[in-house]
Amino acid sequence: MKTLIIVSHPQLAASPTQQFLKASAAGVKGATWHYLDAIKTLDVPAEQALIQAADRLIFEFPLYWYQAPASLHEWLAAVWTRGFAYAEAGGKLTGKTLGLVVSYSQPQQAYQIGGSEGVAMSTLLSPYQALAHKTGLQLLAPLEIAQFSYLTEQQRAELMTRYQQYLTLERPTRFADQAAWFLAQLDQKGTQDEHVALMATTLAARQEQLAGLRHTIAELREGEDD
Repeated sequence: MKTLIIVSHPQLAASPTQQFLKASAAGVKGATWHYLDAIKTLDVPAEQALIQAADRLIFEFPLYWYQAPASLHEWLAAVWTRGFAYAEAGGKLTGKTLGLVVSYSQPQQAYQIGGSEGVAMSTLLSPYQALAHKTGLQLLAPLEIAQFSYLTEQQRAELMTRYQQYLTLERPTRFADQAAWFLAQLDQKGTQDEHVALMATTLAARQEQLAGLRHTIAELREGEDD
């Protein structure tokens, strides 16, 4: 899978979150990091070619006053033109997937009904749902990063795994796909870390349990047919 990570952040160098994500993406095969705020002169055909070459598009940004920074909006307005992003007969984005990686400094529960921010994250991100619908993109569930600076080393390691899976897996939230990805990574790189090895063993066991459960359900359904 070819993934284009479209990053909008006015102060990238000062952002621990974005530096972490950039380093995490560096080892992902097929992933391209595209930083919008570094573009001096926008070459629209070149930008559209980058998009067309990708299977998955990722909008990655911090929440600035409940929305993405200006560079993402400006880029969308200039590059996602009629005839390219959408058309009566279907635009050139149809069939691709769109993911959202959103970071913010509040606790995750702040962005829910009754939360301290007074608005749910699903409401804030609803324009991207409309955008995906308009352009024929399949929208993934967002990857939210709350209070990165407070994460422990273990939590950051888990975030790196979830982020890399989000960039590459067809169904990033499906456990069976996550387990297969993790085991493939372990098989490629190997590890002497007992904790990681234990996680791999646990994942393998759960994957077998899931397969067994599916087999049982299939047998029950066959019994109903009889």
